[in-house]
Amino acid sequence: MKVLDRRKMIEVNGILFLALILSIVGCALLGPVQIDLSRAVKNLFSSDSNAEILLRTRLPRVLLGAAIGGGMAACGVVLQALLRNPLACPQMLGVSAGASLGGILGLIFLPNWLLLLGGGLLGEISWVPLAAFLGALLSMALVYRFSLFHGRLHPYHLLLTGVIFNAFIAAIMTFVNSIVDFYQAQGLLFWLLGSLSTRAYSTVAFIWIYVLLGFFWLWSKGVSLNLITLGEDSALQLGVEISALQRQVFVASSLMIGAMVSVSGMIGFVGLMIPHVMRLIVGSDHRLLLPASFLAGGIFLSWADTLARLLLAPAELPVGIVTAFLGGPFFFFLLYREGRKKLAL
Repeated sequence: MKVLDRRKMIEVNGILFLALILSIVGCALLGPVQIDLSRAVKNLFSSDSNAEILLRTRLPRVLLGAAIGGGMAACGVVLQALLRNPLACPQMLGVSAGASLGGILGLIFLPNWLLLLGGGLLGEISWVPLAAFLGALLSMALVYRFSLFHGRLHPYHLLLTGVIFNAFIAAIMTFVNSIVDFYQAQGLLFWLLGSLSTRAYSTVAFIWIYVLLGFFWLWSKGVSLNLITLGEDSALQLGVEISALQRQVFVASSLMIGAMVSVSGMIGFVGLMIPHVMRLIVGSDHRLLLPASFLAGGIFLSWADTLARLLLAPAELPVGIVTAFLGGPFFFFLLYREGRKKLAL
């Protein structure tokens, strides 16, 4: 095992962390409506329109995008290592589809139901994200159960199960979308394409805590992930418990994906693009690749959402459309590259 270069770790992550902070500030200041930053700062606790737009509309949205982008990128890194497939991404598990179906059912049956926190003093949580998270948990259980073969979780069984499950859930969502009225169909479409519409700070804080806990746990498995990419036989000889690691990584990443999709809808390609780009820049050591991808994912999705807000202003594009426009050509590039040579993880 190669010795980790601590100086490189500090330099790379330090630069990316600074870039993330600057991106959060920059994205919060950009929008279809110009704001006066000096007035917003002076009137933070008043009803000034500049402060309202900055603190209540843009900042929570940018913070949410940074958390979800980082979480999706980190999940993409570990899934590509776990499945030993360079084209793997969070959406391939089927958990995102299950969360989306739960969210759609929540939008139809529980659109106006709110869970008050502290009698409303701490904000409120919509039942729609909770329904989406329950859909993610159920789909995770089903995909995991059907991926077992003689009591072991096999990467290719997991991959195939996820693809089939995605197709099945897509058929159900198409059916549901065809029987609802026009206005509900528009809301469902916006959900499916991904959106980081304004959320309460309580929801943003919950997602950040949840994603960070999952990320740090996955980061602690960096050495084992390095070994598993060498092949199962080599990893077993070096003391890695393959089955236990596969189960743990699958469950942890699925729970993270479920929580993120429950508040953002389907945002694709982040977990595919960012790990590959960062692997080219920092190398394939997961002890460095994971935190670098997490920070880069946050930067990428923050700017992608800002672009979605600005392109057709004052109208707004779902951020999933922007990531798809960028990710589609990137995916074809990877297929072309895969056809010429085997991608190394």
